Amino acid sequence: MSSLPIQVRDNSERLLTEDELCHLETLRKLAEPTIAKLSIEEHSNLLIFPQNLDVYGDKIGDAHIFEMKGDTVVTGNIMGFIGCGNTKVSISSRFTQGRDDYFLHYMLRKVFAVNLFDLKFNSDVESIFDFLIYLFPAFLKRAIQQGMYREYQTRMYNDANLKSRIDVSRHIRRNIPFAGKIAYTTREYERDNHLTQLIRHTIEYIAHHRFSGNILHNDDDTTNAVNAICQATNSYSRNERQKVMNQNLRPVNHPYYVDYRPLQQLCLQILRQEEMKYGCSDNEIYGVLFDGAWLWEEYLNTFLADIGFEHPRNKEGQGRKYIFSDCTGWCYPDFVSRDMVLDAKYKWYDDWSKVQTKDLYQVISYMHVLDKTFGGYVVPIKNRELRTSAKQLNGKGGLMSVFGVNMDCQADSFEDYLTCMEASERELAQEIEAYIAE
Repeated sequence: MSSLPIQVRDNSERLLTEDELCHLETLRKLAEPTIAKLSIEEHSNLLIFPQNLDVYGDKIGDAHIFEMKGDTVVTGNIMGFIGCGNTKVSISSRFTQGRDDYFLHYMLRKVFAVNLFDLKFNSDVESIFDFLIYLFPAFLKRAIQQGMYREYQTRMYNDANLKSRIDVSRHIRRNIPFAGKIAYTTREYERDNHLTQLIRHTIEYIAHHRFSGNILHNDDDTTNAVNAICQATNSYSRNERQKVMNQNLRPVNHPYYVDYRPLQQLCLQILRQEEMKYGCSDNEIYGVLFDGAWLWEEYLNTFLADIGFEHPRNKEGQGRKYIFSDCTGWCYPDFVSRDMVLDAKYKWYDDWSKVQTKDLYQVISYMHVLDKTFGGYVVPIKNRELRTSAKQLNGKGGLMSVFGVNMDCQADSFEDYLTCMEASERELAQEIEAYIAE
């Protein structure tokens, strides 16, 4: 049975080849559960973004990674890699040109604020799992903002500074004849614990990785967070890595240190990379998955915020807009500025006939409730010359348009692709500003 992943693209259909039919039973197993069910089952080797599945109320958890219709794989908005035993599926973006998945990696680079050029950008298993390393600084900094993780640890001492209960059996065994020392055991609220040790092991792993050691010092915040973990883990020992990983099999469930749970899961994924790349148990589901609609929205926010757009967040309760004048009922438009409301769509909208009715009504409702003159959609496009014309609304009026980030970047390297995409972003920002100014 081939160990190569089955290559598919999001929002598409592909018939399995004759050689791939041997994976049919396992593919059906992967297709059956919803994403929410996979998350609830807490497969320790499966990482799903966004981790809060209802982060924008988009019901991501109700979706499936893909569906099986006979011998055909039917994908939705989910991208990334998932496997079970020897069956591996790699889902790249349908907006990717060629085999190298520059578009997915570019969005991840922007959303997670990582700076990389040396990583291979194709959609094979090794590339996808290597990318987890580049997510580590963002997760670490977010967790450290909540303070250093602490928990009670049992410590055994044998000295003259008695602090807690005497460990009688150990005292007799070690201190007869009596020489002024007492064996005792304490419970201390420590920074040096199983989770901070796991983070330290991940730091040491990344520091010696062939490509990525420099990401631990990309900025002052990352450097400070790494130093804080190293200072807190004085008992670190390279030989105890497997023991520490086993101690972290149960997810952190602390009501205050909520951002340490995804960091813990990411650390385990990074340290298990070799196991994940080259196989694990027949029943274990493993991989890393990204919801395309969520990733597209977060990516757009990285540059629309620079031209005055607010990005309300449902899960965090930030930026809610009230529907009624008595401040009851609320909504969370994707992007709102002084004069415009925009909806992010991870779809081809190169013609008004392709705009779904529910999407049309949603933006019109936002324009009316928020009293905005301009509204529209931001989508990926293949050719800026084919830009959809604006339309005037009847009734109270208002102008609607479809804006696009040009995906038609023919690039021989990621550096060239990055330059092309940054130019597309600037063009879009200028287009929106000029549109409002007219």
